[in-house]
Amino acid sequence: MMDKLFSPETYTMLGQWALGFCKNLLVAIIVYIVGSWMIKWLKKLFVKMLESSKVDSTLYSFLTSIVSVVLWFTLIIVIISILGIETSSFIALFASAGVAIGMALSGTLQNFAGGVMILLFKPFKVGDYIEAQGYAGTVKDIQIFNTIIRTNDAQTIIIPNGGLSTGSLKNYSTEPYRRVDLSFQFAYGTDLQQVKDAIQEIQHRNSLILQGPVSDSPVVAAPWIGLSKLGESGVEVNTRSWCKGSDYWAVYFYLNETVYQELKEKGFMFPFNRMDVNILSPQKEKA
Repeated sequence: MMDKLFSPETYTMLGQWALGFCKNLLVAIIVYIVGSWMIKWLKKLFVKMLESSKVDSTLYSFLTSIVSVVLWFTLIIVIISILGIETSSFIALFASAGVAIGMALSGTLQNFAGGVMILLFKPFKVGDYIEAQGYAGTVKDIQIFNTIIRTNDAQTIIIPNGGLSTGSLKNYSTEPYRRVDLSFQFAYGTDLQQVKDAIQEIQHRNSLILQGPVSDSPVVAAPWIGLSKLGESGVEVNTRSWCKGSDYWAVYFYLNETVYQELKEKGFMFPFNRMDVNILSPQKEKA
């Protein structure tokens, strides 16, 4: 038994294995050196691509980290296979671990993916006034998992990016101009032309209201007034006034206040719903 264990064939087999392992080890070291150099070169190339595409700084660091992890993981798998170690078990282990982590962090990963989509395609940016997920406000910060907005009454709202990237969203800052739509009711019998002339004069008086088309927007038009509805209590007149986006609320409140004040002074009646309640005394019981 001992003679077979220390036989010349055994030493020859061990020598061949050691020689083969040394060759594989040398190749693995060379692959590691060349691979680490290539990873650094690929990371620099990736960084230049990000800089040329002007990717957001928040997404920049995350993408760089992900690329680095993937490249190093690939290099390690290649080195392990060169050394003769079975890699299928390692890959299966990492795959199962990835599935388990993905299931545990499904909501977080959805928000992460949403943040990546927002930072890449930029449906809105910091400083835009948006309305989404039941909230409206100015975007203060776009993070990788959440977007932070500030409402007009100075509340801070944190919205997960998953819902923002898949749901409907209004961005009021995309276009430089906005239209102010208002409705006013007047009593039946009111002279419609006099109402239109009075409101038109109010619209022309305000310098914030655009009086006609502009060269940098195909939708802006002159102020418009029209009868839109015959209501239960009176006639409804609609007004449309264009202005710069930053002047929207100033024009909105100006028209509401001025139309009410001046047309009331001119004798126009603003109807309102009224309910008449008649209280009847109970009948006396017959004798």
